Amino acid sequence: MTTSLKNAEGLVVDFINQTDLDQIGDKASVIEAFFEFAQAEQQREASELIAQQNLNEEEARRYITVSLKREYASDAGTELNTILPKMSPLNPQYLTKNAAYSKRLRRLLTSLKAWVGVLLMRQGKRILNNKSTG
Repeated sequence: MTTSLKNAEGLVVDFINQTDLDQIGDKASVIEAFFEFAQAEQQREASELIAQQNLNEEEARRYITVSLKREYASDAGTELNTILPKMSPLNPQYLTKNAAYSKRLRRLLTSLKAWVGVLLMRQGKRILNNKSTG
């Protein structure tokens, strides 16, 4: 099982464990509730990482969005450096810290890619349903 599939499966399990499914009426409402849950989890995870790592919030959110669009996280160039806490390249911990930040961001993006895939499927279904009824 791929990492993104495991992440998506974990998201479904979390949704089931944290939601009172008996309170949700029909199948469409369950699906809607799941996607709202997935979006909230996506935001929570991104915010948590940004806060824990003391990242530049605006730049980190831009980096995550761009990375999701191109489907990979780049650690080349200055893009990653703009979101990281300021540290001199002469600092002995510079390379270690940058590698750790990059690894955490890639892990988050792998998780988010699974969620984005699910959310895009939802959007595609919504568009198809609107065309068939309209």
